[in-house]
Order: sequence, then C-alpha cells, then structure tokens
Amino acid sequence: MAVYGIDLGTTYSCIASIDDVGRPAVLRNMEGTDTTPSVVYFESGENVVVGATAKDTAVLEPDNVVSLVKRDMGRDVTRPIHGIDFTPEELSAFILLKLATDARTTTGEEARDVVITVPAYFGAAERDATRKAGRIAGLNVIDIVSEPIAAAITYGVLNPDADRTILVYDLGGGTFDTTVISLRGGHIEVVCTDGDHELGGADWDARLVEHLAERFRAEHPDAGDPLDDKQTEQQLRRDAEDAKKALTTRTSHTVRVMHAGRVAAVEVTREKLEELTKDLLDRTVEITGRTLSTAAEKGVVDYDDLVLVGGSTKMPVVAARLETELGLAPRLQDPDLAVAKGAALYAFEETYRRFVREGAAERAVEMANRAGLSAEQQKQIAARQIKTVASHAFGIVVVDRESGAEGVAHLVHTNDALPAARTEDFFTVYDDQASADIRVMEQAGVVESAELPDNTEIATGEIRVPHGKKAGWPIRVTFELDSSGLLNVTAVEKETGERLELKVDVGGMSEEEVERSRKTLSRVQVS
Repeated sequence: MAVYGIDLGTTYSCIASIDDVGRPAVLRNMEGTDTTPSVVYFESGENVVVGATAKDTAVLEPDNVVSLVKRDMGRDVTRPIHGIDFTPEELSAFILLKLATDARTTTGEEARDVVITVPAYFGAAERDATRKAGRIAGLNVIDIVSEPIAAAITYGVLNPDADRTILVYDLGGGTFDTTVISLRGGHIEVVCTDGDHELGGADWDARLVEHLAERFRAEHPDAGDPLDDKQTEQQLRRDAEDAKKALTTRTSHTVRVMHAGRVAAVEVTREKLEELTKDLLDRTVEITGRTLSTAAEKGVVDYDDLVLVGGSTKMPVVAARLETELGLAPRLQDPDLAVAKGAALYAFEETYRRFVREGAAERAVEMANRAGLSAEQQKQIAARQIKTVASHAFGIVVVDRESGAEGVAHLVHTNDALPAARTEDFFTVYDDQASADIRVMEQAGVVESAELPDNTEIATGEIRVPHGKKAGWPIRVTFELDSSGLLNVTAVEKETGERLELKVDVGGMSEEEVERSRKTLSRVQVS
C-alpha cells in the first residue's frame, strides 16, 4: 500500500513517498521538477492548469490566474474566475489533484492516501479547510501534520542515534513558524511553537516589486506607474522572485523593467534587498525570541541545532542574522523538500501503526518488506511517539454578570500539550434564562487575550435551560483538541441531560458543499 506526504505550500508544493529501501523520496512532476508552483490557471471553467505553465500565463492573463491561495485558507472568501466563485478549499484541491495525478503517472500507482502539512501556527479553521481541500480532490487524508514536525521527522531519520533539542526556523514562501522540538529515543515532542502565517518569501518579493516600480517611475516620470498595469505587475513579480533567488549566490542582479514602451535597467544589490526587507527579518527574529522565551518557561534553555527549513531560508542574511542573535550555527535541512519527505515518513509510519493496532499484521509486514525495513526498524516505528502542542488558544464567550461586558474564557491555551481535553462549568447570567449561547472562539492575535476583538468566532450553538432557573444555573462545557489541531466542543445541561455538540465545522465550507465541490471538480480537466 503506497502512502504519500504532501507539502501544500503557499508558493511551491511537492509530493513524496517511501522508496524501496525505506527512504523518503520526492516525486518529480510531469515537467521534470521536484516542486510545483502553487498557481492555478483557468483556461475555462472546465479546463484548469496548475504549476509552471499557470505561473507563466499570469503575465498574459492575470485575471484568470490564482496564486497565494494558502493565505486564504480558513477564511470565508472566494475568487471569481470565468463567472464562477471558487473557495480556497477548491483552489487548493486543484493543486493537490495535480500533485496526485503526476505522482500516479510517475509511480504507476494510485496516489490517494496522503498526509498534508500545514504551518505550525495554522489554527482550527485553516487545518479543517486543508483537510476539506484534500477530500474535494478525492484524496483520503490520513492526517494533517505541522510542517516543523515533518521537518523534524526528516532530521531525526538522518540523525537516528542523536538525542537533540532543535529549534526549527521555517520561512516559506508565504508563512513563517518557529518551533522548539525535542528528539529523545526516537520520539518527537514539540515543546512550543509560534509564527505568522502571513509572513514569507512573497513579502520579500513584494518589497522588491515596489522598489523596481519606484526606480522606473523616477527614471520615466511621464510613463505612468507600472503597477497600474496587471500584466506588467505580474511580470515584475516574476522578475522580483528571480532576482531574490539570484541574490542568494550573487551580490548584484539587474532587472529590466518595461512599461508603456519604456525600459529601466535597475541594478539590485544583495545589500539593497536586505535594507528593503530588514523589518520583515526583524519580525521573524522577534517571533523566534518569543518562542525561546516560552520554551525557557517550560525548562528548555539549551539547543543542539538550529534547523532552517523553507526556501526563503536560503537568503544568506537569514543564517547570518540568526547566528549573531542566537549564537547557534544554522543548518540548512534540505529546505525545499524536507517537509514533504517528513510527511511521507509520517504517512508511512501512521499507516503501519494503524495496521498493527487493527490486527492487520500481514499488511503491516507487507508495507515494511516493500520498504526494505529491518525487524529493528519496524520495532522503532511501532514504538515511536509524536507529541505536539496547540498553536492557538480556544475558549467561549462569557458575560460579566455585573457589568454585562463580554470576554473570552479560554479552556485550551497556546502551547498546551495535545491531545488536550478540559471541562469547566459556566453559569447563566439572568433569572429565567431560556437558553445559553455557546460561542466558540479562537485566538486571533499573536498572543492569547481575553478581549473579544482579539479572538475569532469559529462556531456557535444554543442549549436550552430548564424553566424557572435562577441566575447562576450551570452549563458544563468540554473542549477536546486532537493532535491534528481539530476541535470538538460539547455543552451539557445536567438536569435534563440536553447535549449540544459542535464539531466546529470551520473552514468556510459545509460537508454538503464539500461533497458538491468534489463531484464538480471530478468533471474538470486538471493538468
């Protein structure tokens, strides 16, 4: 049974599986590259192109091309293309389907059972939306796993005999996370995590685009703003990304900015790029410092390695700045592919362990033999534990009985160990209150806060209160957050036994909409 790991990235995605000697290997796409641009081009409502061709087409048909979809995951937004409104889940499903289809062509086997990675700082809504995207693509999503955990799995396999405490600094195309991870006896435990899922390499590109446009306007003040033209803007974004990549190995690079029949040759130095983006790097350092402080509160103060993950960590200034700030020599850990490889390992191990748990020993042995695993390696896989933490706090809205002010009482806190379960009694505010609203909230800001504006409502329900009860009648609420970061909430009125269960169906799409989208997408040609 083949299983796969998918790194569904903001700017690039890739898929990996376990080869016949037990190693994770990234599968090349039909264009012959390890990674696929996370860009979707709608030639029509029935024909969709994903990847490099879609990215190239953005310059010619910007209105029919969608990118940076990952930043919309978990939000109730749509993108109108050819008169059809597409949700982030549907757009991500096209990318997933492209990866799975190319993998099937490469291996000759159906790529259906997958683990999909998400940034550690993704909350319940984003994780739920990612799982739904997989289902819309017709995939069986074994699990959703955080990118730093996937990277740590890859690291652990490459360094199997070492017990280490590592800091994973993950700067991808559109998201940023820092995570402290303990590797002990083959087990993986997340100590704490922090991040910003709207900070990544695309922001470096955007700064460079603004600089190139500014230099063009200064040289040709009568030619208008190149950013007012969608095609020119898309070309500038391509050029900016190429320049950023060139400056990882060179100290200068020249970009030809063309607009309205005029040309400006703009030389960009590595020093200038670093100056333009210093505040972005500062933000990553600030978040990293916050992560280290949280880890110190948990008793972790010494680190063996600083592991860099994500293509944007190739910028020389990243390693140099971190070494200066932290006193640790950073290690580039296969930055573009480590996450997909770790996800493939996780998918393999989870499936193997499930077969063992369910008594399907023959299938487990078949998997192990196919991957060339020794009896000792099988024993290690069966015993390995992966422990993670909550990336956000979760709670419900409560009302102060005296002032009437609303606030949030958190039952699950940031960096609580997962799975987490907590039960607490809450009380009615008024005499003869007929019902109680259960409004489930998720931390929205960078730090946990009881203030209502600092949280996002992700689910709501109502439970009846027996007639004639005085203020202060109890309602018992239970929060259960699983190891994938998906939340279930239960409220119980104890006298009548009435029960409200909220599966927290967040992510913008209902189950019925997911099924409709899956059927619709199955009729679309994706290449």
